[in-house]
Amino acid sequence: MIAFASLLERLIFSPARQTKLRLMTEYFRATADPDRGYALAALTDGLDFAHAKPAAIRALVESRVDPALFAWSYDFVGDLAETAALIWPEPASPRAPPPRLSEVVERLRLAGRSEVPALLGAWLDTLDATGRWALIKLISGGLRVGASARLAKTAVAALGGEDVAKIDEVWHGLAPPYASLFAWLCGAGDAPRIDRRTAFLPMMLAHPLDDGELDTLDPKDFRAEWKWDGIRIQLVSFDGERRLFSRTGEDVGPAFPDLLAAAPEGCVIDGELLVRTGDAIGSFNDLQQRLNRKRPPASLVAALPAMLRVYDILFEGAEDLRPLPFAERRGRLERWHAARLGNAAIDLSPLVAFADWEALARHSAEARPRAAEGLMLKRADSPYLAGRPKGHWYKWKRAARSVDAVMMYAQRGHGRRSSFYSDFTFGCWRVGPDGAALVPVGKAYFGFSDADLARLDKFVRGHTVNRFGPVREVEPSLVCELEFDSVHRSPRHKSGVALRFPRIARIRWDKPAAEADRLDALVAMIDG
Repeated sequence: MIAFASLLERLIFSPARQTKLRLMTEYFRATADPDRGYALAALTDGLDFAHAKPAAIRALVESRVDPALFAWSYDFVGDLAETAALIWPEPASPRAPPPRLSEVVERLRLAGRSEVPALLGAWLDTLDATGRWALIKLISGGLRVGASARLAKTAVAALGGEDVAKIDEVWHGLAPPYASLFAWLCGAGDAPRIDRRTAFLPMMLAHPLDDGELDTLDPKDFRAEWKWDGIRIQLVSFDGERRLFSRTGEDVGPAFPDLLAAAPEGCVIDGELLVRTGDAIGSFNDLQQRLNRKRPPASLVAALPAMLRVYDILFEGAEDLRPLPFAERRGRLERWHAARLGNAAIDLSPLVAFADWEALARHSAEARPRAAEGLMLKRADSPYLAGRPKGHWYKWKRAARSVDAVMMYAQRGHGRRSSFYSDFTFGCWRVGPDGAALVPVGKAYFGFSDADLARLDKFVRGHTVNRFGPVREVEPSLVCELEFDSVHRSPRHKSGVALRFPRIARIRWDKPAAEADRLDALVAMIDG
């Protein structure tokens, strides 16, 4: 546990990517199984402890220190792990030896709800402040040490001099503590063998199209298709085993039993998960009603049936089509789909014909009326490659929409932002018989510089009018221009609308709050 805590601390204070990569590779090389495997699982968000949740941690800390002191400290620090680690009282007797990382993981997995506090309390008593912080981060999830799952896999691949793409190929067929993976990379075993019938294949991703980048590309080399407003998924169907994976490899199939039931046999398909509302494609907000449900009610499935709009075919039967150029895979996909035209749940995403970039720009302007996020550009000769390889695929997203909204509430951030108020709730004016009132329309926590963050934090501290735990209500006087991808109706929100991907585009220090936009302006932007 001490070595793992040291790794996390060094990662959080090492901004350079190459330094983080070296630190993780050195840790994996020096640490024995199964500790290094559980560390890898923690860094890739692959651990979950059913009964060790933040509420249990807070209750445990409050049993050792004054609850009011803890509440005020948590409000000031803004991070549960850091607050608990610093405020935890030092033991009166000499510390016992600290636990190994594997001991923590394996005992917590077997522990019942009533056993967790005693285990956690005993371990905290053996650790210093850094160890306590690392332990709580480990069991509460979300390490936030500036090392992505991709970077952690890259560090593991470096052990054996392998390309990270080979790690991705087998990753979703493995489980912590990844003994076979480390054995292979350290030369003590063969590459792990996984069950292809239920395995996720790493997806190919696109780069945003930068200003002026089209001038460097030849339109004859590319094909274009719509980028639909759902979630990217991979359908895997072999020998009666059917899976739906998100782009991160999460199995979302249980939420969409109707699509699984309609899945063709013997294929791996890349496409967009959508839902229908009547004869039309539903909004992203409609799709959200079906996400994250283990057993969706039959009424919801009937009201919002799922469908797959197909982009690409990766396997047809036992044949791996990924090495083929996109143009050839597209031909295979069209023939594959033509043989299944009676399957209403499987739809083929059409190509967009264009002769030059000016013609494609005109198509791009049609994205919003088509309920699309924009366009995808794919090189005709591009194989299907894991990750985000340069020069192959590009995304040309539709122009963002914007609204001037008033800051209403603020909350502290996490990680390096835990000392600042950086998560903000904004509202627009609803005008009624009794006058105008602000109603929340969205939350935004990025889009500003460090200098802007410091100034926003100062504004929040100087204009607080009420407190609700870690949340501050502020004087409604600061206007920010919010950009967002789309707006949808939402009965769950007081305003009746929900913004998709809101972010702060500009801080309007010059604009009076009374001149911020009305709710009617957002309602008029609702797609469809």
